[in-house]
Amino acid sequence: MADYNRIQQLDLNLLKIFESIYKEQNMSRSAEALHITPSAVSHALKRLRECLGDPLFQRSNNKMLPTPACQRMAPQIIDTLSRLRQILQHWGEFQPLTSEHHFKLGIHYALEPSILPKLVKCLAQLAPNTSFSSVKIDRENLTRALGAGHIDMAFDVALPIKPPVFHTKVIDDSFSVLMAQGHKLQGYLNQANYLAAKHVGVSNRPSGAAAEDILFQQQGYSRQINIRCQNYYAAKAIVAESEYLLTLPSQLGRELLGGKTQTPALVLLDMPIATANIETHLYWHKNTEQDEALSWFRQVLSSLGSV
Repeated sequence: MADYNRIQQLDLNLLKIFESIYKEQNMSRSAEALHITPSAVSHALKRLRECLGDPLFQRSNNKMLPTPACQRMAPQIIDTLSRLRQILQHWGEFQPLTSEHHFKLGIHYALEPSILPKLVKCLAQLAPNTSFSSVKIDRENLTRALGAGHIDMAFDVALPIKPPVFHTKVIDDSFSVLMAQGHKLQGYLNQANYLAAKHVGVSNRPSGAAAEDILFQQQGYSRQINIRCQNYYAAKAIVAESEYLLTLPSQLGRELLGGKTQTPALVLLDMPIATANIETHLYWHKNTEQDEALSWFRQVLSSLGSV
């Protein structure tokens, strides 16, 4: 019977000697192949026998023949050692078509509808065996999360962030207005009646201005947020059944409407106020710049703005 505690402390170098004895069936030839002394081979075999509770090999003339248990288990051990060598031989290499790597992407919830479907499509074509997780971003601790490897990269709006976190603009998007089909402002939306209308605001924070309101304030405009909710899907449902307006990034608006500018219940219109575009940036830590898998993933994510 194998000794569990000893197995937990097992020197894995002993398995290399075990493999050689099994293949050579001779202690002296194993010592020569491994460039160690016969006594070192004998000592290693003794330790393995004690650990596994089995003789492992028995002498027959000049050969070391495996016991039944050894004959049964050795091929699995040798195969595992072979696969481990292959992994170590390709240390740091990343082959997209065969990799089973799991990526961790920090992303603001509002960006998921625009980013994730495109990412799934790209990975299906370029790296079909990889997978990813989309996790919530904590903006205050973004540098720490990236540095500790809790997330590999992050998508968010332009943030005042410094090295060791780097970033690049991926999407430059305008704003649009979503309203119910047949809304009284359909066909008549202008700056004055837009600012006077009732609005739905989207934010997962309990208070504070939304991204578009910050831009409005910079230009001296203000509007009334009558309803505040946590996600755009809820806001879309509210707008479809009311006179409220929803202001949102144009690309997100198209995604919410299934890639179309109109549905039977909703209409997506151009923003009646000239504002700066909203930028989406990709963030990563400098420690990941030389990692082949993450460098490849960063290139894929950077290309999504043009997909």
